[in-house]
Amino acid sequence: MPETPPAGAPAPTSNDTDPGRMPADTGIRRRTRARAGAATLAALATAGLLAALIALLPPSTPPPGGDPAGRAVGIEATVVRVVDGDTLVVEVAGRHEPVRLIGIDTPETVHPDRPAECFGAEASARLAALLPPGATVRLTRDVEPRDVYDRLLAYVERAPDGLLVNVAQVAEGYAEASHHPPNTVHRDRLDRAERAARAARLGLWSSCGGTGVPLAAADQPG
Repeated sequence: MPETPPAGAPAPTSNDTDPGRMPADTGIRRRTRARAGAATLAALATAGLLAALIALLPPSTPPPGGDPAGRAVGIEATVVRVVDGDTLVVEVAGRHEPVRLIGIDTPETVHPDRPAECFGAEASARLAALLPPGATVRLTRDVEPRDVYDRLLAYVERAPDGLLVNVAQVAEGYAEASHHPPNTVHRDRLDRAERAARAARLGLWSSCGGTGVPLAAADQPG
């Protein structure tokens, strides 16, 4: 005969009668923690992969006695959007990363502490035309992989035709050469591109008379 519980004792639950059975809410919590842990590990693995790619990527190095020739060996990425004339966002190793083009500076359009500058909108539009969303690029680093804003520092090569976009922006008068040692592998090439653009009065050298001109000042007559 089954044992009768003492008077006033709580009625047994299904889990009480099956010692090997886990409470339902405990199982759900464990599965949720497991999924969260797996997602965290995946994110860390992706970040680690990107960091490893950037750290191991050799700096762009021109051959002795001349400019770089042929295609750079770099990280392949996909353009997401253009921020301004010298900054874009790419997708690389499954992450969206801001990229600052090395060795150039374009007029400001989105700086929080500086006014919009003459030819900034044109420089942004030109970079967007060169690198539309979905375009494949190769990112090649110099000595330092990132700047103080945690943006990737890169020479950006358009994959289909090998166009070095940093140089193109300067050569067409949308940017000036701007060097920040030790990231100066393409310094000579960028300086030559700027001298040619200045001499031909291309882009900002004609429209603005130089760089760093506030848009309001450029619009003043005379």
